Amino acid sequence: MMPLRIVPPFKDEFRAKKNSEFLDRANALLAQVGLSKFADHYPWQLSGGMMQRAWICRALIHDPTLLLLDEPFGALDAFTREELWGILQTLFIRHRPTVLLVTHDLNEAAFLADRIFTMTPSPGCISDESAANFARPRNLDLMRTLEFTSLTFRLRDLIADAHRNDRHEVV
Repeated sequence: MMPLRIVPPFKDEFRAKKNSEFLDRANALLAQVGLSKFADHYPWQLSGGMMQRAWICRALIHDPTLLLLDEPFGALDAFTREELWGILQTLFIRHRPTVLLVTHDLNEAAFLADRIFTMTPSPGCISDESAANFARPRNLDLMRTLEFTSLTFRLRDLIADAHRNDRHEVV
């Protein structure tokens, strides 16, 4: 609940309401990500995946309209990452923020995004926009479809071409 204690205008509300409403909100988010039993634990008592779930709750506690995510799952193993994709998708369907996700994981981009922007190497400029027009909610079986693999290979080709062109300019 730290953002509620320090971020205006929530910090004034937090003091006035004596935590009750916000504690209920925090507990509801923890339940949605499967961390109810760990509400009283310190961060160092949680696994990496559990810390990422808690981080997602912290980011959503004040119902933001815009959420910026920069490589949120980069340090996690593949299975934990994929599990969190599903949790994140569910939370976003419920809370409806606009999300800007920066990732180098093409599967992650295709699974989570509606629109995917690829960028050139330095200077980073948007070079392409691709639609990920897959029905929601999405499950991991989507990754086995021709449409999904075609999109990820298209993204890979765009990025590889941009890197090849960048190397030619430097030489």
